[in-house]
Amino acid sequence: MKLFNSLFSKFQKRVGIELSPQRVNLVQLRKLRQGLKLETLTSVSVPKGIFVNGQIIDSSTMAQVIQQALAESNIKASRVATAVPGRESIIRIISVPAELDDKELREMVLNHEASLHLPLPREEADLDYQKLGYFIDEDGIEKVQILLVATRKEITDIYINTFEQAGLQIDFLETNSFALIRTLREPLRQFGAQEAVVLVDIEFDSTEIAIIVNGVPQFSRTVPIGVYQMQTALSAAMDLQVSQNLENLYEISIPLTSINAGKTDVDDDISEINPDMTAMMRVLGELTDELRRSIDFYLNQNENLEVAQIMLAGPGGGLKQLDEFFTQRLNLPTCQIDPIAALSLQIDEEKYSTIERSGLGIVLGLGIREV
Repeated sequence: MKLFNSLFSKFQKRVGIELSPQRVNLVQLRKLRQGLKLETLTSVSVPKGIFVNGQIIDSSTMAQVIQQALAESNIKASRVATAVPGRESIIRIISVPAELDDKELREMVLNHEASLHLPLPREEADLDYQKLGYFIDEDGIEKVQILLVATRKEITDIYINTFEQAGLQIDFLETNSFALIRTLREPLRQFGAQEAVVLVDIEFDSTEIAIIVNGVPQFSRTVPIGVYQMQTALSAAMDLQVSQNLENLYEISIPLTSINAGKTDVDDDISEINPDMTAMMRVLGELTDELRRSIDFYLNQNENLEVAQIMLAGPGGGLKQLDEFFTQRLNLPTCQIDPIAALSLQIDEEKYSTIERSGLGIVLGLGIREV
């Protein structure tokens, strides 16, 4: 199995399966003369308790859910592409001498450099790397930039075991952010070398923040705030039972108030907000603060860059007016991405709502494995 396989591999028709605490998403695409067609897209609910803190703790039940998704798709697959959450991955950009041949480069990156740059023992990690490009350093020495990606062996073993129980073999295992970047390749190409894009993937129980420059993640961070925390706050305010079903959340529009740009104290705006929304708006305020901290931290270390765009993705990325909320709060242009439009996929237009589309970025990226 090729762990964290290259972002630049050739297209192969395969099944992409995304595992999350809320749903298992399965996709199969077909290559046409002009573009791609969505052949199959199936989503199956995951029972509570299968994931804890982003990790699979009940492999056998998760394997049954995967089998259910395959059965509902009428697909007989044996090999899949899948991904681990960003919180389980370590991404580093390093530089090594350009004179190394492929064998020497592999030895240096996977052994020597990995031991220096990873916060865990080398023997406990599964690693892969990708050449990014050549440059001349301050001493006039030619070097090559390397994207190094690692995850703990115990995490990859859990995924391998889970899919084996479902009768499947993992061909490609990568991180969620890489799959999402693959889906957004075309929209990302419009930005220059000094323009950073902040990719905000609002998942079920966490948000993955990745700062992208030239299509490569330069910084990544996971914060423990997702749509479940918003749903919980909203349900409590409305005296409803908390559920993994997000329909109530998807039906509302995020309130916008006449605040000053850059202000994040939601409490100051409570009087202008429906009381049922107050608790949820505090959750959004916390997420805004975390997002601002991440952006400021990165820009303080990279003075020549500017943030050109915030892109919202994931099950929470399509919430009504969320793009306007972040634009207002952070004073930065924010957009909600449509993964289907980004890939120019041929689909039944009436089948998937705008909010549903926002959560398809990862599974579609797994399905195409680079066109």
